[in-house]
Amino acid sequence: MTAFLFEPPPQPSLPIIGDARRFPVRRILCVGQNYAAHAREMGSDPEKQTPFFFSKPADAVVTDGADPAYPSATAQLHYEAELVAAIGEGGRIVGWAAGCDLTRRDLQAQAKAAGRPWDAAKGFDQSAPCGAITLGAMPKPDGSIVLTVNGETRQSSVLSDMILNPDQIVAAAGGLWTLQPGDLIFTGTPSGVGPIVRGDKVAVAIEGLAPLSFEIV
Repeated sequence: MTAFLFEPPPQPSLPIIGDARRFPVRRILCVGQNYAAHAREMGSDPEKQTPFFFSKPADAVVTDGADPAYPSATAQLHYEAELVAAIGEGGRIVGWAAGCDLTRRDLQAQAKAAGRPWDAAKGFDQSAPCGAITLGAMPKPDGSIVLTVNGETRQSSVLSDMILNPDQIVAAAGGLWTLQPGDLIFTGTPSGVGPIVRGDKVAVAIEGLAPLSFEIV
């Protein structure tokens, strides 16, 4: 029996719709600027876009109706609604969820200006709220993805507006990492990203998937 210096932390996991089992989260990969309109609002040219990724630690996931805390060291916490692909055996997508990539936008801007990594801007505690996973085929490719803050629509698009579809994203990620069961891939956000503050209620709805909702506390 392995002895540890201290008790290992609990395994991050997500509920699965219609299944008593849970999905153990191994790591979180995120593709950047995968909707043309969002690439433009971030100052990039989607015609010249090549796939790029950043990551979040597995324990950044927020699930089961928990409410993420407003993070330290930022005055610009932004929301980004995303379709999340759940990876199973053989590096294949086995399920889907609604997610939200929380971002310290001011720290990201500072890192970009200095040519430094984005880790502190993207991979902080509780930065990856995620809904329950629906196993099976992708929801409607032209299905809607909508984010509201306090009931007001802030992001609204369709999944077919992605520059790279999920299969292409998985292929690109697989060229950089050996994808393993338990990996989550956030597939990009539509345009309309913006700030949220304590007390804001955020909801992400993707056609065919369990909704995600949380409050910033």
